[in-house]
Amino acid sequence: MREEARPPSAAHRKAEEKLRQFALAYPEAVEEFPWGERAVKVRKKVFLFMTANDTGLHLSTKLPESAPFALSHPFASPTGYGLGKSGWVSARFEPKERPPVDLLYEWIDESYRAIAPKTLVKQLDQAADATGTGGAVGRGPR
Repeated sequence: MREEARPPSAAHRKAEEKLRQFALAYPEAVEEFPWGERAVKVRKKVFLFMTANDTGLHLSTKLPESAPFALSHPFASPTGYGLGKSGWVSARFEPKERPPVDLLYEWIDESYRAIAPKTLVKQLDQAADATGTGGAVGRGPR
């Protein structure tokens, strides 16, 4: 019998919620829970997998540009199931570790841009130009 997962630490719950809100602020982003893990999608394609429980905070994003740099961090590894070969990077934070939320915002932004249709990325950039946020992350909640 499988043991029920216990709740995440307060710090990981807070980080997970910040990252969740940030990801859902993107155009047409929706949340689903296949396999019991949070998946944030744009037009039915996942750009963020994330879960927080008693073992820590875990997430995966597609990083076609920054994967080599991302993988230099001790908390990062190529995503399993062959996804690492396509630029997917997973990050794992133990219960007492503090996730670098600002860096993870950048990963989510890159992943969304890699997965989303070009029309949505263009819409995102136009909105950022209009508000003076420079086209990257500046529009999501922090």
